[in-house]
Amino acid sequence: MFESAFIDAFSRTPWYLVPLLHFPMMGYLYWLGMQEGSVGILPSLGFVAAGWLVWTLTEYWAHRTLFHWEPPGKFGERMHFILHGVHHQWPRDQYRLVFPPALSLSLGALFLFIFVAAIGTAGYFAYVGFAFGYVVYDLMHYHLHHGRARFEWIKKLRKHHLVHHSPKYADNAKFGVSTTLWDHVFRTWNIERKAPKATAES
Repeated sequence: MFESAFIDAFSRTPWYLVPLLHFPMMGYLYWLGMQEGSVGILPSLGFVAAGWLVWTLTEYWAHRTLFHWEPPGKFGERMHFILHGVHHQWPRDQYRLVFPPALSLSLGALFLFIFVAAIGTAGYFAYVGFAFGYVVYDLMHYHLHHGRARFEWIKKLRKHHLVHHSPKYADNAKFGVSTTLWDHVFRTWNIERKAPKATAES
């Protein structure tokens, strides 16, 4: 994907790096929040759940807007391809399914700052839920393409995502990966591509 083999190597990420890097960080941040002593255990779990919900919405909107946005020109075409187009072209490439650590950790630090700046100590717990949602998303995405679905709800989720990969739906429907919640809320669960209007010449 890149002319430099060295740079290209950093764009390839095995799935197990995601929990390996993020779970210890989540545990540390939860412990750090509890050390502050201003939020009890039950409220902290509520903030974790809220953070997870924020992630699911972030996942949906990032996929619907940023990942499927292609700016004009050669630069825009290449940017889109690197960000998401490569996955649609080679969906079975197991090393381009999860986010590279440099990107996920950088974005994670940004969201952690936003959460803590907005709600103080509770932001640690909200970010733990947010990061947990991200890990579930990346692992679920990998599983939908390479795993064996043993449960009915995973089979339905896999069908939902694989239909998104078809040219008919890719740009306008089925953007949820770890959950279909927001596809239902925003009515992108089953949108048909509109046929072009007939003209007098046609």
